[in-house]
Amino acid sequence: MRASRLLSILILLQLRGRLSAEALAREFEVSGRTIYRDVDHLSAAGIPIYAERGRAGGFALLDGYRTKLTGFTNAEANALLLAGAGEAAADLGMGAELAAAQLKLLASLPPDSGASAGRVAARFHLDPAAWYSRQESAELLPSLATAVWRERRIHVRYESWKQTVDRTLDPLGLVLKGGAWYLVAAAKTEPRTYRVANIQTLEVTDTPFKRPRNFHLARYWTRWAREFEERLLSARATIEVSTAGRKLLRDVYPAAARAVEAKNRACRREGWVRADIGVEGHDYAARQLLRLGAELKVIAPAALRDAVAAEARRVAALYARRGEKR
Repeated sequence: MRASRLLSILILLQLRGRLSAEALAREFEVSGRTIYRDVDHLSAAGIPIYAERGRAGGFALLDGYRTKLTGFTNAEANALLLAGAGEAAADLGMGAELAAAQLKLLASLPPDSGASAGRVAARFHLDPAAWYSRQESAELLPSLATAVWRERRIHVRYESWKQTVDRTLDPLGLVLKGGAWYLVAAAKTEPRTYRVANIQTLEVTDTPFKRPRNFHLARYWTRWAREFEERLLSARATIEVSTAGRKLLRDVYPAAARAVEAKNRACRREGWVRADIGVEGHDYAARQLLRLGAELKVIAPAALRDAVAAEARRVAALYARRGEKR
C-alpha cells in the first residue's frame, strides 16, 4: 500500500505542481504525519522533492523532473478499460486501481498532452443511469467480477419472474445497461442473462471452467437485447398521438416514440399522427399509455381500447367519491 501511495504522490506532484501536506492527506485519506513520512522516503530514494513554507507552500519537484515509473499493473490495466463508465469500476471493486491507472497514464504523456487529458476528465463525465433512477445495489459485483476474471464456476440462488431457483453457472461477462448490471453466464453450455440485483446468494467455487472459444460478449449482448425487446413487445397496437403527446412519449415509451417519429417523417403531418407500435400486454400497455392522458388515443386492437377505457374509469371513480375519509 505504501509503495503504491509513494508512486501516486510522485505522479500527483508531477501533474499538479506544488501541493500542501493537507491536500495530499485528503487525497489519500491518511494523516498529515503519514504524508511527511512518505515525502522523507521519496527524498531518501533520490527523488528531487523539496518543501516550501508559508500559506502558499507545500511539496514540489525540481523543475524539469519527470518520473519514468508509469508502468501499469495487471489490475490497473484491466480497470483502465472501464474509464469513463460512471461508477462501473467502483461497483466492480476496482475504483482504486482505476484512479492509479489514470494517474500513471497522464504522467506517461508529454506535458501538453497530459494537461489536455486532465481537462477532458474535468469537463466530461458519463452517468449511465436514467433520470429519476439510481444504479441498483452492487454488493455482489466484486465477487462476480473475480469469478469472471479467474474463470471460476459459481453457485447462485436467483429470483426470476416466476420462481426462485438454484443454478450452477459459468460466468462469462458482466454488462451495465441503463443503470442495472447483468451477468451473462452459461448454464450447462448455453449462455443466458441474469439480472445481478435478482441474485440472492452467491458462492464462488475453486472449480475452473473452459470459456467457449467463439463467445464474444458484445456480440452476444447486442443480439440478446434485440431479441429480448422483440419478445417483450411482440403484440401490436395502432395509436394516434398529438404533437404534445409525441414529446411526452419519448420519456414514457421510447420504443413507441421511435415508431411514431418514423411515421411522422414519412407522412410529414402536423398535429395528430397515427402509427403502429409494439406493446407488451394489454393491461400493462393500458397503464403505460394512460400516462399521456388525452394526448394519445388507442385505435386498435379493441381489447386494448377496452383495457384503457376500463383503467380510465377506475381512475375517474377514485376522484369522483366525495365526502370519503382520506
